[in-house]
Amino acid sequence: MSAFAIILIIVLIGLAGWIAGARRASAFAGREAVGGPRGPKLHSRATYHGAFVFCLAVVPALVLLLVGLAAAPGYVAADVHNHFPASALDADGKVPPLSYELVNQLGRNLDLLPPDERAAASAMTLADLGPVFQRRGIPLAGGTEDYMLPLALRADELSSTLRLGLAGVTIVLAAAGALFGLSRIAVRFRARNNVEFIVRSLLILCSLVAILTTVGIICSMLFEAIEFFRHVSPQSFFFGTVWDPRFAAAGSGGASGQFGLIPLLAGTLYIAAVAMLFAVPTGLLAAVYMAEYADRRVRSVVKPLLEVLAGIPTIVYGFFALITVGPFLRDISAEIAGLATGDYAPFIQGQSILTAGLVMGVMLIPFVSSLSDDIITAVPRSLRDGSLGLGATRSETIKKVVLPAALPGIVSAILLTASRAIGETMIVVLAAGVAARLTINPFEAMTTVTVKIVNQLTGDLEFNSPQTLVAFALGITLFAITLLLNIFALYIVRKYREQYE
Repeated sequence: MSAFAIILIIVLIGLAGWIAGARRASAFAGREAVGGPRGPKLHSRATYHGAFVFCLAVVPALVLLLVGLAAAPGYVAADVHNHFPASALDADGKVPPLSYELVNQLGRNLDLLPPDERAAASAMTLADLGPVFQRRGIPLAGGTEDYMLPLALRADELSSTLRLGLAGVTIVLAAAGALFGLSRIAVRFRARNNVEFIVRSLLILCSLVAILTTVGIICSMLFEAIEFFRHVSPQSFFFGTVWDPRFAAAGSGGASGQFGLIPLLAGTLYIAAVAMLFAVPTGLLAAVYMAEYADRRVRSVVKPLLEVLAGIPTIVYGFFALITVGPFLRDISAEIAGLATGDYAPFIQGQSILTAGLVMGVMLIPFVSSLSDDIITAVPRSLRDGSLGLGATRSETIKKVVLPAALPGIVSAILLTASRAIGETMIVVLAAGVAARLTINPFEAMTTVTVKIVNQLTGDLEFNSPQTLVAFALGITLFAITLLLNIFALYIVRKYREQYE
């Protein structure tokens, strides 16, 4: 039984309990009317009694379902690990992650077979199962061995059993919660208070999602980064100027390479700075025009068109840089060099800091303009009217009154946009290349931290070498930089924000 079907059954039980609870409460209200005006009155309306029954039926069952669905894969993985043959373990006596992934993939492929063929698979070998998969158009991953088939079947059977048992327990719990809720309905039962308490608790839980997500992100990267720093010293990582993560298996003589952060950090900040130099003036001037000069009809057309840029996928910007902007800058530089020296060798590479910065700046314009426009528009009209009444022109009012009043919010918007620029990946991959180098020439190629994170995590590598674990060290560093920028932006807003009546 799928999780969606289980949730649907639980919700239906809750709705049935809601209807029954409301009717039961209405029956109490009918008795009160017969008893006369001196009879006791319901503390809460009938709909609150029904909502109380619904909450008791649905909330505990859904919580148990979510916990069970989260814990079941870990239990299945532990069981499969315990049944791996000794010959398939590595030198440390552990299950190789690649072998376990092959077992999972084989199990997912077996689920695609019809029930009769899947039942017959338990008596087959991989050689017999291959034609069955081929006939069904199901791929069989390379490296799959015969001992993996019983493990995959065992994992699938255990998962099905756990899912069926979890479905039964949650449905029974939902029914029991509905019956208990119905038994609590009484004339003076505070159903409204209980429903409001449950809803308030759910709202608090939802508000904690952002905090818990941040903590989870930090922990997931921090533990792997600590493991990386057991192999590589923090000093060589944070202050190293050479990025050369060589792999011992690639003939590097057993050397683990060099993991200097400085070239990647310099490329990240350099490209982000070029992008901000283009995006901030353009976006800010666009915001000033839309907020102060454009009439309502023009604003209703220009603002949505400008914000459309924010919805374009970054890979499209990358293609634009690779196919249009990069070759254009290269050809223009060749023409300029030819006119100056007679040698038509371009001095701007197709993949360069300038190319990536310009295209990324175009992508960032909607962020700067939209945030700045909202901030400028929020400046009270009375300030403008007072400045104009004293004889200032519109441009003087904007420069002397509006922009200073909106400056903290604009600075915050710029810092948030800078965080967005630092975390960009696809544009840099296609527009600036993957060369990790230190240069001040904006016409040459550089790369960023995010590009190297992708490079180090792609492929069939296991998460037990410095070459792979360095991605988590890079990730936690990038996270710290963007977090500091966001904190600084909040500090600027809170410190310099003016409160207007």
